[in-house]
Amino acid sequence: MRRWTPSPGTFVPSSRPVDEFKVIADLFRPLTLGAPEALDLLDDAAVIPSRPGFDLVITKDAMVEGVHFLPTDPPDLIARKLLRVNLSDLAAKGAQPYGYFLAAAWPRAWDEGRRTVFCAGLAQDQAMFGLKLFGGDTVSTPGPLTLSVTMLGWVTAGAMVKRSGARAGNVLLVSGTIGDGVLGLDAAQEKLADTRWDHAAYLAARYRLPMPRVELGNILREHASAAADVSDGLLADAGHVALASGLGVEIDIDKLPLSAAAAVWEAQAPDRVSALLRLATGGDDYEIVCAIPPSKVEEAMIAAARTGTALTPIGRFTQRVGVRAFYAGEPTPVTKAGWTHP
Repeated sequence: MRRWTPSPGTFVPSSRPVDEFKVIADLFRPLTLGAPEALDLLDDAAVIPSRPGFDLVITKDAMVEGVHFLPTDPPDLIARKLLRVNLSDLAAKGAQPYGYFLAAAWPRAWDEGRRTVFCAGLAQDQAMFGLKLFGGDTVSTPGPLTLSVTMLGWVTAGAMVKRSGARAGNVLLVSGTIGDGVLGLDAAQEKLADTRWDHAAYLAARYRLPMPRVELGNILREHASAAADVSDGLLADAGHVALASGLGVEIDIDKLPLSAAAAVWEAQAPDRVSALLRLATGGDDYEIVCAIPPSKVEEAMIAAARTGTALTPIGRFTQRVGVRAFYAGEPTPVTKAGWTHP
């Protein structure tokens, strides 16, 4: 069986010091084209105009080398993942992407060549998602590469989808497929020795380059009572919605939507329940979990299918507080719902 091997992505740092002002002028200023809000990056601030009838939604996520991405990951994919994990938060709020501020703490190894590739990745996803760079900050660090984005989006006034709106009896649905993130990290680290090379490549790509479900914005605003994105793990993030809503949630792990690659891995596992729990708690999927009233579920699923993204019913919200998992209708113990930050 062919074993997938990731490209090395080796970079040789330059011994020359980096001129930060030149980098800003040459690499970052082009990313502000069409964004008068950024003031050509010549000021210490940006000006965001008001938009009558809309609320400005603001979210912020950070990524650290060795924690959220691998040191060997290509710089352009790191940049695109950085934008996408923030876009995923906007997607869960039903917000339309607008622009972002970037903060980067560069280690010495991140010379101008690496930064050029990094900015090419930003430009690629800016074009894909209609984003603008408004400004930010760059500093040097002796530690690992540390990145942070503050993402802005617009939503019709009063229409943002919160975590706290779920009601008892609402159906829990999830977009796309679950478990690719945790398996993708294993694949990227070459820890899936018995996995087909094409499946390993697919899973690693899903880890390195998740797809934020921005296309579901209208559907969430029209049909969902509450929503969150799946970053810490499906059980954990469904639990966050339940907690914010003062409810509990029951999740049928045997109904998890799986990709073909994850399904093959799960079928080969010696214990199916344990395998499904790992997929449901691993995180890094950046799908959407949402609470939808039963009367709106079918309409929401049809509308999502038209966008090319499936919504799958996998559970329900209840008055009994807590997160409970079920397999074939029987309760199964959950020792850890997902990633917990130290």
